[in-house]
Amino acid sequence: MPVKKQLNGSADEVESAFYDALSRADLEGLMALWAEDDEIVCIHPGAPRLIGHAAIRASWEAIFERGSVHIRPVQLHATHNMLSSVHSVVEEVDNGSDASQDIHILATNVYIKTPRGWRIATHHASIAAGKPPPEILKASVLH
Repeated sequence: MPVKKQLNGSADEVESAFYDALSRADLEGLMALWAEDDEIVCIHPGAPRLIGHAAIRASWEAIFERGSVHIRPVQLHATHNMLSSVHSVVEEVDNGSDASQDIHILATNVYIKTPRGWRIATHHASIAAGKPPPEILKASVLH
């Protein structure tokens, strides 16, 4: 397996790099974001669970054959600790049409801190019926 670039920043930065790689159909950049663990998991909407680098890489390669994927994560809800971060997001998909969508995607991205920096351990996306729920603003804290 090729040596992977170290990403020291944060889980948020890895998530940003993940969606950027999708938008550019950058398979190498995308796969460099995953943990080196053979137990990594990816579940695409309506598809079976994929475990390991080879299966996950093959799935993204097939997706990228149709071109880049324009997905924007919104409504992030994150829980963090020192070694892991779980992000629950609503994903907006730009499919190139102006028609309003009656579906949205819910995704969970799990990041772990490794000796080489933050990496993706799990990406699980599923289709949800209807329009995305309105974003609930977090209450402000007065200091």
